[in-house]
Amino acid sequence: MDIGSFAHKGLRRLFEDDDAAKVDAASVAKLRIMLAFLQDMAGVEELQAPPKWGAHQLTGGRRGVWSLFVTRNWRLTFRVDDDGVLQDIDFEDYH
Repeated sequence: MDIGSFAHKGLRRLFEDDDAAKVDAASVAKLRIMLAFLQDMAGVEELQAPPKWGAHQLTGGRRGVWSLFVTRNWRLTFRVDDDGVLQDIDFEDYH
């Protein structure tokens, strides 16, 4: 799938420039794997393949946003637009 935009500037730098300076050092390796997987997948149905990522869509005010488990407190979130492009990819502390 194409990646359209990042909400987290550090993630954008990691993806585009392989610069991990603005991302939690303990999460860099997993984030690289996740971003590569997201870019290479054909559709969101493939998100169920890595079971430890706990892929699910959020509800309520964040309906339609996908969430993937990175660490105990941190999640990779994004939405998929009507054209199948990943938008607003973010690295969020849930707690």
